[in-house]
Amino acid sequence: MAQEYEQLLLKNQLCFPMYACGRKIVAAYTPYLKPLGLTYTQYVVFMVLWEKESVNVGQLGAILHLDAGTLTPLLKHLEKEGYITRARSKEDERVTVVCITEKGNALKEACKDIPRKIAASGSSLSEKDAKELYRLLYKYLEE
Repeated sequence: MAQEYEQLLLKNQLCFPMYACGRKIVAAYTPYLKPLGLTYTQYVVFMVLWEKESVNVGQLGAILHLDAGTLTPLLKHLEKEGYITRARSKEDERVTVVCITEKGNALKEACKDIPRKIAASGSSLSEKDAKELYRLLYKYLEE
């Protein structure tokens, strides 16, 4: 049967392989994160906090390309678990600042080998291709 709407063929969509790759990546991380009680989204929040120690919710959302509707329940859960604290900024009470706690920093030790394990699990991409993909994905994100 002739395809009348070429633009609707899955094989013609850039979005689909990006979506499928994202799911594949999250699935690869899950065996390492689940025993720690973490989701991939929580893990990337920790990565930002391990680097910065404190950040406001707006900045965190911008860095991770997440909206407040996704971040707020996630941050509430991490605060309940004692990994972070949330407080109003002294400079601007409309701004909520997220700080990592000692317990949150201690989790860094348990996570330190995850990137190496993910890299060792193998990718068909060469280092050059991986760097180019990284560059192109960030170019797309910054549009």
